[in-house]
Amino acid sequence: MTVVLDDHLLRDWMARRDESLVEAIADETMATTNLWYARLCKSAARASGLAQLRDWNVAQRQALIAELVALPQEIVVVPMRQLAWKMGQLAADRNGLSTLGAEAVAAALELDARLLVSSRDEGPGIRRCCATLGVPYDTLDR
Repeated sequence: MTVVLDDHLLRDWMARRDESLVEAIADETMATTNLWYARLCKSAARASGLAQLRDWNVAQRQALIAELVALPQEIVVVPMRQLAWKMGQLAADRNGLSTLGAEAVAAALELDARLLVSSRDEGPGIRRCCATLGVPYDTLDR
């Protein structure tokens, strides 16, 4: 199976793989979304390292940035053009589902994947939509 990671977990995978994350992913193919990837890049690009990278020193941020610029091939990102229509349908049909949430669910459907999100990104709209559509959805405490 494939697992779609949010930006917090993608960051953690790329920078400091802890035991709980390694166990949660196991040997699954990893994926993320365009918007989660862009949000992580934006956070990494901030000179102050605010938001997700607030606790990181300059060397840690630079190492992550280098890996983000050349995102490893084993991390799948479904092109937006393959997801946009489904995202529009999901956002229109599911009250409370944001564009970011619609992309996450659409990517999981496209890849026949499960969503794994940080407890920081726990969203009732995504969880509700996944439950309705039968998409596996898990959180990992962060």
